[in-house]
Amino acid sequence: MTEVTVPEKIEDIEIRLLLEALFLKYHYDFRNYAMASIKRRLKQARQQLGFATFSALQESLLHDPALLPRLLRYLTVQVSEMFRDPSYFKATREKVVPHLRTYPSLKVWIAGCSTGEELYSLVILFREEGLEDRTIFYATDINHEALQAAEAGIFALDRVALFTENHRKSGGKSSLSDYYQAAYGRVSFDKSLRRNVVFSDHSLVTDAVFAEMHLISCRNVMIYFDSGLQDHALGLFKDSLVRKGFLGLGSKENLRFSRHANAFADFVREEKIYQRRAE
Repeated sequence: MTEVTVPEKIEDIEIRLLLEALFLKYHYDFRNYAMASIKRRLKQARQQLGFATFSALQESLLHDPALLPRLLRYLTVQVSEMFRDPSYFKATREKVVPHLRTYPSLKVWIAGCSTGEELYSLVILFREEGLEDRTIFYATDINHEALQAAEAGIFALDRVALFTENHRKSGGKSSLSDYYQAAYGRVSFDKSLRRNVVFSDHSLVTDAVFAEMHLISCRNVMIYFDSGLQDHALGLFKDSLVRKGFLGLGSKENLRFSRHANAFADFVREEKIYQRRAE
């Protein structure tokens, strides 16, 4: 049996107290995130922000609200790309869109939208399929700075080659360059792509449902949750979807062991796209 050292025990206690303080003071709840992941990110934050211990970081956080957004940059993962996993978007285009066409109006929720790459991917896909005008897109995240970046729609020019290739592989019906302007090493996506988008702070841990959604796309967010929090989020999605609405998850996520698994049917199993049962 491997002996756990005293410093490790103290560190774990400090982390739990820090997460409790973050929740009580600012109402950001990371207490049920996967501990290995949250511990790794907090260690990086403590080092980069210049604190010797997590207790010192906690004390400063409680008395200096300006530290909060800096800490959230480490706790909320902002890594994405447009049309990430192109086969997922191709399946959405070819399998899900034909069902969505039957509705006179649509609501789509991009949960954990980060800096907007998945949002713009879906809006462009819906425009290419003639569904954008009848759709309201809800883009949510707990990180206000990420939401501001998503609303700005500006990305580094050196990322666009990958975005363009992903778009092509997803079955894109136009050139991605039709949707942005490039200047000074950056690209700015057309404001018209945001005309039907509602940006909102929302926590999958503490906030309520978004009612009557036809499609929810929440990809590569729940991999950072523990099993209980995953169940909570999936219950939120179940209650937010219309009957026979669709849920898209990330490639490493699934419903298999969730208590809500029976509420969904596999729709495109290999792409982790599910359909809520009619019940």
